[in-house]
Amino acid sequence: MIENYQGTNYLLQSVRTGQLFPDKGWTLEAPDENEPTLIRAVYEKKQLDLGENAHGFYQFANWLPIRRTLQGSAAPISYKSEKLAKAFGLTNLYITFSGYWPEKGANMKTCSFKETEAYSVLGRMPENFNKVLVVASAGNTARSFAKVCSDNNIPLLLFVPEDNLDALWFDTPINENVKLVSSAKGSDYFDAIHLSNIACELDKYVAEGGAKNVARRDGMGTTTLSAVTAIGQIPDYYFQGVGSGTGAIAAWEANIRLLEDGRFGHTKMKLMVSQNSPFQPLYDAWQIDSRQLLPLDDDKAREQVEQILAKVLSNRKPPYSIYGGLYDALKDSKGEILLVDNQAALEAAKLFEEMEGIDIHIAASVAVASLKQAVLDGKIEKDALILLNITGGGEAKFKLEHKDLYALKPCLSFPINPNPEEVKAKLQELF
Repeated sequence: MIENYQGTNYLLQSVRTGQLFPDKGWTLEAPDENEPTLIRAVYEKKQLDLGENAHGFYQFANWLPIRRTLQGSAAPISYKSEKLAKAFGLTNLYITFSGYWPEKGANMKTCSFKETEAYSVLGRMPENFNKVLVVASAGNTARSFAKVCSDNNIPLLLFVPEDNLDALWFDTPINENVKLVSSAKGSDYFDAIHLSNIACELDKYVAEGGAKNVARRDGMGTTTLSAVTAIGQIPDYYFQGVGSGTGAIAAWEANIRLLEDGRFGHTKMKLMVSQNSPFQPLYDAWQIDSRQLLPLDDDKAREQVEQILAKVLSNRKPPYSIYGGLYDALKDSKGEILLVDNQAALEAAKLFEEMEGIDIHIAASVAVASLKQAVLDGKIEKDALILLNITGGGEAKFKLEHKDLYALKPCLSFPINPNPEEVKAKLQELF
């Protein structure tokens, strides 16, 4: 069930120039500007009015660029850690958890914070939207968009690498309005993006927009809003594993809004983001203070992606260099990019479950491992106020409690470097 929502008033703004302009329905870029820049939503309400818990994700609605609300949403939950904090020698560690953990009040059935993207992006759609939305994903985003679109009868075309298809599990069958296309075995997220770009050359399809979509970023920013409203103040440090870095950009932007709100202090969180080595394009560029990513051979990149456990942290074309992107977020927050190998991530996942009592995704455990290492390296004070963003968890618990799961199977598959015209001809017949 979809409900119209009239509570949010906002304009869009170019990060590069400050130009303000209205949202014409699916605006992804600043008009009449040549240099690549992200755009932001500028909300009329400068203080966050938190809605009822019963509203789920939409309790943050007045800081979301939405036109309607959808059924089935859940919000991130935030709490103060005791056991993990003690294990790390910390006194002020807070955890924001997005996933399935009903005992804590977390009810995201896809077990990932990507649900915050889906409910926001799809809520931004105008009522008369007549295009098929196109989303490329390394796994978790696809699962979240598929579920929300299926539940709310919104047409969706997904592109996911074949090696990541095991991420597409659901507790109910996915409806026919959702179609899945895969890129061949050995391909990666960038190959899925390439296919999605070809699809968007056809009139019937429209790109979701990724980091350029203000609804995606502001949806992800609710993890920070959850934490700050629970704590009562803005943290000193923010830890998260990243692939594109969009979640960290979203946290930075939420922080800026909270500063303007004025009720939660004057702190700018230091972004401490981490990659799963050896796939580390963000880390390598940051180490030499380069705004531009360093050249990376396609085959070498695919080989590195095959080696990492956190496949969802494998974006080859992240919003790093663009104005308002990760480079600017890190510079403004005096942040850092950290590296975590597979073994450290596995150990962190085990430790988190032992200490906090819930399983977490390997991408989230990359953040846990980076926090542990930052403590050991003396990068953070033991009494600092720290926010650890657990971007996915409870999947093992969910699958234990839901024995009958359903897979979404591709209706088409394409090789690496396919013929674009052949791709378009086949995609034209899907909807």
